[in-house]
Amino acid sequence: MDEYMFHSFVEDSIEVEESTSYLEILNYSSDAQHPKTFDPQIISLPKDVYKDMVQVMKLPYKGIETSAVVGPFFWSVMDGDDDGKGPHLKIIHRKSDVRKKGKTRGWEMMLSHSLKTGLTTGYIKGTPSSSVAKALRQAVACAHEVSHPMFLPVLMLGYDLGTTNDQKQRDARDWIRRLENAVSMRDEVHESETYFQDGFLEIDGLSRDLVECHGHVMWRRPQAYTAVCAEMDVAMDAFSRTRTAMLSSFPREEEEEEEAARNAAVSRIHHSLSSRIRFYKVKLKGLESYIHTTLARLKVQREALYNIMSQREARLNLEIAREQRRIAHSSKRDSTAMKTLSLLGAVFLPGTYLASFFDMPFFNFEQRANPVSTELWVYFVVTIPVTALIIVAWLIYERRREAQHRRDDIDLERSIDKLEKDIMLHMRTKTMSKAHTWNTATQPPPA
Repeated sequence: MDEYMFHSFVEDSIEVEESTSYLEILNYSSDAQHPKTFDPQIISLPKDVYKDMVQVMKLPYKGIETSAVVGPFFWSVMDGDDDGKGPHLKIIHRKSDVRKKGKTRGWEMMLSHSLKTGLTTGYIKGTPSSSVAKALRQAVACAHEVSHPMFLPVLMLGYDLGTTNDQKQRDARDWIRRLENAVSMRDEVHESETYFQDGFLEIDGLSRDLVECHGHVMWRRPQAYTAVCAEMDVAMDAFSRTRTAMLSSFPREEEEEEEAARNAAVSRIHHSLSSRIRFYKVKLKGLESYIHTTLARLKVQREALYNIMSQREARLNLEIAREQRRIAHSSKRDSTAMKTLSLLGAVFLPGTYLASFFDMPFFNFEQRANPVSTELWVYFVVTIPVTALIIVAWLIYERRREAQHRRDDIDLERSIDKLEKDIMLHMRTKTMSKAHTWNTATQPPPA
């Protein structure tokens, strides 16, 4: 079934051209440049060459099915002696699910170790961001340790879990301290590291930094690599058990001293690699606890920032309501002014009527008649005092009304301030009635 699935997946794959070089039986491609080199169902060799490589090197057929796996992936199996060439430990190890700026990033390896000959063959590919070239150089420098099939996988795991990963978590913790200083005024940073360099605090910038810091913390989650370490332990145990069974089943009497020295060297390497895997497990456990604390602190600051934003939105809504109330009062005053004008027009209507009334006997334009009556002064004596009296009365009324408006404005501001205080008191009462802060010496006010 594995062979059938292998051929099926290879035929469905797409070939991309990568520059390759060959070193004895180890085929590797360093610094793969094609932007889709780690896309699902993409291979960097011609299909017939890829098939021959997997079959001749006895690489795992399932490797072609892992082109779309996510996260760090490690899988191993101990194949039996089906063809008379002895058991083979087959390994698939890859981390190739990252896409950045339109290009895939990562690395992959497929290894096959013959317990009969002690030789490891494999296929390795990596982009410039990976540590494949560095790992191969170290493998050449540590040639006496490559007799163990897990040497290269553990080496790649070590590069993934190097000091860069720890330093990134430390930087994220420093970042969260700065965010805590900005949001909750926690004084644990130097003045030069605060967000208040210009005296202002940008809420949008803080929100973006919280998201970015969260992304940094989530980089290379330790849980995924802990699972890889567990699978490596399975491979180490399978190799140790099968090798011990082979040594006990097929003892060699000739070249006993040389063989014993080689077996002792492999045992030492096995013990060293097992110790390193345990070391990574302990390191990942501490890193997981560290990340959990950082995420918890990030959550607290995010909630505090949301509370600040909610309070500011509440104050903004209150200001909007205040302006709307002022506009309503202004509209009411304009309406009152229009009523006053209407009233004045109505008041002056009698004067107009009087003028029309007095118009009949006061003016006479007939021939041989005096056009202006000698009693014209009566009109002015009556109209002017009446008009002046009405204007004076209106001015007095308007001044009293403006004074009343000023008093109403003062009462309005007081009522709005009282409303804001009542709202804030209600919020504090609801909050503090549930629990005390750790250093609260007084009881919360009764609700």
